[in-house]
Amino acid sequence: MADVSKRSPRRRNSLRLPTADYNQPAAYFITITTQKRRQLFGSIHEGQMICSRYGSVVWDVWRSLPAKYPDIEIDTAVVMPDHFHGIIIIKDMVGAIHESPLRTGVDKSPLRTGVDKSPLQRRKMKLPLVVGYLKMNAAREINRLRGTPGQTVWQRGYYDHILRDDRDYDALTEYILTNPQNLLVDKE
Repeated sequence: MADVSKRSPRRRNSLRLPTADYNQPAAYFITITTQKRRQLFGSIHEGQMICSRYGSVVWDVWRSLPAKYPDIEIDTAVVMPDHFHGIIIIKDMVGAIHESPLRTGVDKSPLRTGVDKSPLQRRKMKLPLVVGYLKMNAAREINRLRGTPGQTVWQRGYYDHILRDDRDYDALTEYILTNPQNLLVDKE
């Protein structure tokens, strides 16, 4: 019989790019999924997402993000039955005028920064903070409404994609906007 006390703790693999700086001004596409893909947030009817009260909570917290984080903008988003897609833009707060994060050039891309920070330091970067706030506050309110304090609502982590240019932005905006119709097609 193996001695389990000598096993090393399970290492969690990060979904983030290890050299990306998630504090940099840029546009980020995110996907957050419910625990066990539970369909908490509503349902699709005739290609349209109909939110449950829990889906409405996710919308409310999403819309509150710029008040909590004035250096971000929220962009296109959709709540789906078991997941959420959205675009978060981290603004350049130097000066009154800021360039579009999609037009800052490859040399200023978060992908080119060469950041290699510890997992704890990386969790303190802007994008993980914003997504964590969204997940935590939506879960807290959903659990309050369900009478299930402390229940897991979201899967651990989230998916992100740093938008590289206007074509990338347009493609992901289209993907978000058509996601309810595409889900209907995928099921047929």
